[in-house]
Amino acid sequence: MDKKLILNKTKEFVRRKLEGEGSGHDWWHIVRVYNNALDIAKQTENVDCFVVQLGALLHDIADHKFGYSDEDRRKIILDFLKTLKVQDEIIEEVVYIANNISFKGGTNKHELATIESKIVQDGDRLDAIGAIGIGRAFSYGGYAKRTMYNPNLREENEKEIRECCDSDTISHFYEKLLLLKDLMNTEIGYKKAQRRHEIMEEFLNNFYAEWNGGI
Repeated sequence: MDKKLILNKTKEFVRRKLEGEGSGHDWWHIVRVYNNALDIAKQTENVDCFVVQLGALLHDIADHKFGYSDEDRRKIILDFLKTLKVQDEIIEEVVYIANNISFKGGTNKHELATIESKIVQDGDRLDAIGAIGIGRAFSYGGYAKRTMYNPNLREENEKEIRECCDSDTISHFYEKLLLLKDLMNTEIGYKKAQRRHEIMEEFLNNFYAEWNGGI
């Protein structure tokens, strides 16, 4: 296999599919996840970097948030990679990554079986937190027509979300983003996540202070 050619063709394929997408799952999200995952992979022993690269590039193809099933995703990835004559065992590893790394609203309890899938998941989760994660949260909130913040959703404890109303974007921090640091798979991913987690905590403190007229 000409791995460089395959990666370049895959980048072209994914860019065409996702360029201009408006929910925060666009081509540049893929680029960042790719870079995150490859950096972790290069610092980890016994990793197939080619599988990590393909998995990162294809992880958001036919995403379930937009109505696609695991089988839809599998078929798209399988058909595409077969045209590039990628080995069957590698295709299966890439499909496994794409179908199993998503947070899925916290309902995904699958324990990843390969280091490559754990690294791609860490790369994806890193892009969901920190300054970029904040931007993506509000981008997706606008796409989904969510309210930015509804203080009626909470009692005095900001983390206790009531069932009175539709979720808002600030709630997403407590439902997912602030949980991700402690869900990282690799030591390198965890270290990277710590600073991004602090950025989100600082943002929320400033957000509430501004909301209440404190600053």
